[in-house]
Amino acid sequence: MGNGVKEGSVHLREDAEAVLSSPVSSKRDHRQVLSSLLSGALAGALAKTAVAPLDRTKIIFQVSSKRFSAKEAFRVLYYTYLNEGFLSLWRGNSATMVRVVPYAAIQFSAHEEYKRILGRYYGFRGEALPPWPRLLAGALAGTTAASLTYPLDLVRARMAVTPKEMYSNIFHVFIRISREEGLKTLYHGFTPTVLGVIPYAGLSFFTYETLKSLHREYSGRWQPYPFERMIFGACAGLIGQSASYPLDVVRRRMQTAGVTGHPRASIACTLRTIVREEGAVRGLYKGLSMNWLKGPIAVGISFTTFDLMQILLRHLQS
Repeated sequence: MGNGVKEGSVHLREDAEAVLSSPVSSKRDHRQVLSSLLSGALAGALAKTAVAPLDRTKIIFQVSSKRFSAKEAFRVLYYTYLNEGFLSLWRGNSATMVRVVPYAAIQFSAHEEYKRILGRYYGFRGEALPPWPRLLAGALAGTTAASLTYPLDLVRARMAVTPKEMYSNIFHVFIRISREEGLKTLYHGFTPTVLGVIPYAGLSFFTYETLKSLHREYSGRWQPYPFERMIFGACAGLIGQSASYPLDVVRRRMQTAGVTGHPRASIACTLRTIVREEGAVRGLYKGLSMNWLKGPIAVGISFTTFDLMQILLRHLQS
């Protein structure tokens, strides 16, 4: 009898603790999501602004039949500066920011959530995920972000390859595309984007998280220094972008087909056209060397900013 009363009181206390801790836990989860969204938004904005001129030049080569070389890339940058002014090197960056800020915010926040979900599922709560779930968390985060922000990516590509007279601002691009080409065009090139994002985001997050885990194991320090984070991020960007680059070229061709003179076609047709006209390596990897310059810088800045912002916000909250 006494034992029954004692057990009952224990269960009641546990239930009460669960009820009381539930709102606290929910509040903490909301704070973590907001923290991830804010850190991701800032990380994406800083990274993309830093490499915007190189990114615009890369897109110009991707959507044309020009042969890429460092000399030609420099010439494009120089003549753009001479003819249109210094700030024109950042043309399309406002559209990039409109896309990148929500994209990066969603991607980093989704990655943190997927890590928590997969950690609970595989029993690795509070620990580093094993390799396959780590890769899956990155791929799912990239796919989620790309699905929700794709029309903004198309608009940014259109602004990057057209003169000022054609599209005056972001809203003008949306209006003209919907009137002249139909709303469906806003998702033209979506399939190669998702197919490219899966290896890119998966390998980028996987590489960065793996390098941080190895650093923790061999250095004995829980947190890497900022310059070490930059190096880990640069390696992640290099691997992720190299793996997904051919699909990035196909995506840009499909996105800008309406304004560059290329016929609108499927992924397979676009791929065949590029290979036939320019060759497999030269066509599908055109501008990759520029990506090896800008990609590691952008991804390094992005991952480092996100991590440092998360640490700062945790300190402020505590």
